[in-house]
Amino acid sequence: MRVDLFDFQLPPERIALRPASPRDAARLLVVARDGLADRTVRALPACLRPGDHLVFNDTRVIPAQLEGLRGEARIGATLHKREGLRSWRAFIRNAKRLREDDRIDFGAGVAAIARAREADGSWRLDFAGDEPVELLLARAGRMPLPPYIAARRPTDARDAEDYQTMFAREAGAVAAPTAALHFTPALVAALDAAGIGRETLTLHVGAGTFLPVKAEDTEAHQMHAEWGRIDAATAERLNAVRTAGGRLIAVGTTSLRLLESATGEDGRIRPFEGDTAIFITPGYRFRAIDGLLTNFHLPRSTLFMLVSALMGLERMQQAYAHAIAEGYRFYSYGDASLLLPG
Repeated sequence: MRVDLFDFQLPPERIALRPASPRDAARLLVVARDGLADRTVRALPACLRPGDHLVFNDTRVIPAQLEGLRGEARIGATLHKREGLRSWRAFIRNAKRLREDDRIDFGAGVAAIARAREADGSWRLDFAGDEPVELLLARAGRMPLPPYIAARRPTDARDAEDYQTMFAREAGAVAAPTAALHFTPALVAALDAAGIGRETLTLHVGAGTFLPVKAEDTEAHQMHAEWGRIDAATAERLNAVRTAGGRLIAVGTTSLRLLESATGEDGRIRPFEGDTAIFITPGYRFRAIDGLLTNFHLPRSTLFMLVSALMGLERMQQAYAHAIAEGYRFYSYGDASLLLPG
């Protein structure tokens, strides 16, 4: 499909620079086949049915943004995918000043060697020393805010908490599964009381989620790969929900992409561990999920293509036009939408 079909105009003031406080006070646009409804995230229990299950991503964002020197040249690095015990792929700022086997000093005793440039323009960095890389990043790294926020304000101490979900457990993401940022203990308790279950899986979100689609046609776009895992016990419980007539509602596009990657043509979710580069566009037949809770996405992005595949492009164009007109807040710290295809 033509990528320009997924374009729309978003006023800059609609980009949220901070999350709602409290988190579950964010607005919620319910998008169903019979129309649109303006709610708040706190109303989510009333928007679902007893027996439904929400599926969360329990990945934890690491301080993956680094600033350093190669000689006198300033180098910025955003880690986006782990390649080994001490190796990460990274998008590099000022990459023209970098050569293979150059050493980058990030301060605080943290350094890495630039080993190889990858086909997507990123570099493989091998961290020096024998300390766990997680400890090195804790000393020298900072929270990797999305570019549309980082370009408008600096990262600060609040972001260390704001850009982490209450479910964050498995360290490895360089971007938050932002739909889950809206959840609070009070909201989870209300969901429990309403008979709505929950499960977790792990997908380590990469910085490639923010890459623009530069191709003119979706078939020419190369999707970024991310590592994920669904264990056997979780897969069986999820299958049991659908067998019993419950719906699986993915919380975030990351949960959705992993669920769809793990599901066969027969609709059975299977254990999964490894990389997924699934690219969902209109025409895709969903096999695992019955709905999606997600934030509002960038124009011409793979994520807007995904929600258009679920609900139809015309319906999502209408929903986004409504959200813009009604003052909804967009992107990672913004408001949410509940998509129920029926």
